[in-house]
Amino acid sequence: MENTLRCDPYNLIISGVGGQGNVLASRVIGDMMIYQGYKVTIGETFGASQRGGSVMSHLRISNRGGFSPQMPKGTAHMVVALEPMEAIRVLAAYGNPEVHVLCNTRPIQSVGVICGEQIYPEKKQIVQWFESLSEDAKFFDTTKEALNLGNPVFGNIMAVGALSSTGDLPMSLKVFEQVILKKIPADKVAINLKAYKIGKNLISDK
Repeated sequence: MENTLRCDPYNLIISGVGGQGNVLASRVIGDMMIYQGYKVTIGETFGASQRGGSVMSHLRISNRGGFSPQMPKGTAHMVVALEPMEAIRVLAAYGNPEVHVLCNTRPIQSVGVICGEQIYPEKKQIVQWFESLSEDAKFFDTTKEALNLGNPVFGNIMAVGALSSTGDLPMSLKVFEQVILKKIPADKVAINLKAYKIGKNLISDK
């Protein structure tokens, strides 16, 4: 197996809130790496409620293995965020001057914001935080694209496709298809392949 990882181990965090398909995205990426012979450990944390609470998955991908599922603070190489403020929380703990970020721009407001007890930051402020907490950040509206496919949950697969376009990990469409065939009903495969391609183009077109 050729070592095509940007770093070894490669520390990846997938962040979002419950209901966005965060866990499926992390499992798909992990299985894609395992399919190609890499060693993968996955650690997951969940917020107070499964739907609407914070969800974070740590993936440590290596040719060697033997790494803790929970990466040390400040050592993430990539953060793929399905929700902007969740990305900020992750970067505050696991970011560093060289970390890269892929982020969905569509916010999901917490109960506190909806009730008027808290204020969701403006997009300009969020972008400034990203600039100060990462080396490179790319933004896209996967929620909008997923709604065009009929369901916002497809945003998680689009995020996986976006990650594939960075070149940090070997994530070909062929390998994705082999993995997704084992995870979802056969009649859903075609639309997930389409979501993956859309996500890949969201980055490659920039």
